Amino acid sequence: MSIYSIILFFFLNLAFGNEILETDYGDERIERRTSRIIDLRGMWKFSIGDDEIWQSVDFDDSDWENMFVPSSWEDEGYPGYTGHAWYRKKFILKSEHINKNLYLDMGIIDDVDEVYVNGNLVGFSGSFPPNYFTAYHLERKYNVPEKYWNFDGENVIAVRVFNAELSGGILRGQIGVFELDYKIDLEISLQGEWKFMPGDDPERSKADFDDWDWVNVMVPAPWETQGFKNYDGFAWYRKKFLIPERYRNEQLILLLGKIDDLDQTFLNGYFIGETGNMDGISLFVDDEWLEYRAYRLTNAYINYGSYNIIAVRIYDGLVSGGIYQGPVGIVTEESYQKWRGTKKRKKGFFESLWGD
Repeated sequence: MSIYSIILFFFLNLAFGNEILETDYGDERIERRTSRIIDLRGMWKFSIGDDEIWQSVDFDDSDWENMFVPSSWEDEGYPGYTGHAWYRKKFILKSEHINKNLYLDMGIIDDVDEVYVNGNLVGFSGSFPPNYFTAYHLERKYNVPEKYWNFDGENVIAVRVFNAELSGGILRGQIGVFELDYKIDLEISLQGEWKFMPGDDPERSKADFDDWDWVNVMVPAPWETQGFKNYDGFAWYRKKFLIPERYRNEQLILLLGKIDDLDQTFLNGYFIGETGNMDGISLFVDDEWLEYRAYRLTNAYINYGSYNIIAVRIYDGLVSGGIYQGPVGIVTEESYQKWRGTKKRKKGFFESLWGD
């Protein structure tokens, strides 16, 4: 994400409040739908202070205060308090939501936050002291990898907050667990565990490259929430998967969701697409982090009825990095065109006059 994008996002949030701003590219519109499946507005456990053990599932918070969320902690009995505080909430998530794209909407938090689900960091905004900077204007929406949920059992959300001035806490918003339906059926889902390694080496694009010692990370999710906080620069993802023989006569499309910031993507060692320019001496990052990645797979590159390797080279310039939002998987050309709502653009006056 470029510094220009962050500044633009800041002013858009000031102008439009909590509205979700969608970006359309050309004449294509992404169709997706959200629905809240767990309403987390209401009473939460609350304590001022700061202790990393408070993120733990097993921590006993029975002697903490009860506080209504969303509201400022000044309005709930802590006028004038600045500093650290924690919120905790327990709830049941039913197994009917397995294999769904779930995310947390924590609304507007003043100033800085880290959010944990069952002891796992799923998102953060701003920066805690000593390198403090506020994110009071941003709406918190954090994807949660499926393996972090406890289906048909108790789940614990823990939110660490720091406030430097004025109102503090989880101030407002539609606090809850939401399902994000992209309105497209993946023929082959590639969401879940991928291999990951920071750094850069062109050998990593090759199908026979040995990635046995790489780290397992969840996709989609920023790499900052998976042990690589504050890392900016180059990194690679790799995924091994099967493409059944029945797809031999289909034109297949690889969807990689949204990536922050730039990427080059390879299938079985062959280059299949990129977003942004990663070959220059000085890398320039603009708004590529907002774009959905979709790359056509050349039939000659595919191992039908056998395993294939996707390798994704990524450069992150600032803030979050990686394959951070879905959908991630393989679809047919027909499904892709329907999902994107592609339509032919009408010719302008001068195009009609002068021809192609």
